[in-house]
This record gives sequence, structure tokens and C-alpha cells, in this order.
Amino acid sequence: MRIYVSSVFVDDQSKALDFYTRLLGFRVKNDVPVGEHRWLTVVSPEDPDGTELLLEPSDHPAVKPYKAALVEDGIPATSFQVDDIDSEYDRLVSLGVSFAREPMDAGPVRMAVLDDTCGNLVQLIQMKGA
Repeated sequence: MRIYVSSVFVDDQSKALDFYTRLLGFRVKNDVPVGEHRWLTVVSPEDPDGTELLLEPSDHPAVKPYKAALVEDGIPATSFQVDDIDSEYDRLVSLGVSFAREPMDAGPVRMAVLDDTCGNLVQLIQMKGA
């Protein structure tokens, strides 16, 4: 058994697509119209056949309070691994990305938390010693 798709709820699929591709560097895997929304997935360019991230519309009534509670408590909706968090942080800040937490050591990892502009916090992780 493998993880095929994981979701992150986004307030605006087009805005999320721009953020996740242009700024974070993911690539579109699927972009299929489904009613007023899209089946919109992105993948890492380093693993184009790997796990897809579904940019899921936040329309369900339970999603808005769920996302608000996560952000209020500082809990990331998802986490991505990077090779050099300090360089990635500098690159993203230069592109105007807002961070809720700058890079810091946390046990076996260095981590930072960014705002995806679509209602979520996203954690970036670098494994120490990797």
C-alpha cells in the first residue's frame, strides 16, 4: 500500500495553483474540471510519479472552522521536506512569502512554517545530517 494523494484545503484553487507552482516549485500533475471546481494536483519535480498533493476546495462547512483552528494554534496543514531549509527560506522570503516561524532547530530536524496565502500554514523540514 502506498500514499497516492494527500489533500490540503485551499480557499481559492487558482491562487493556490500559482503559489504551489510558481513559488514553491511544484508541477501540475492533474487539472481536470469537476463542476465549478477542479481535480487539481501538484507533484514534486524531483518525484513526478510520487505522491500528489490535491489542492482541495474549502467549500465543505466543516473546513473553515477546522482551518481557522489550525492556524490559530499554529498547526501546519501539511509538511514538505527540503534539502537546505536556510537557503529555501531565503529564496521564498525574496519572493515575498510570509513565514509564521523562521528556521529553527527542533530535535532531529530544522523547521520553518510559512503561510500559503490560501488559509493554511505549511511546515518545511530539513532532516539534520541528511
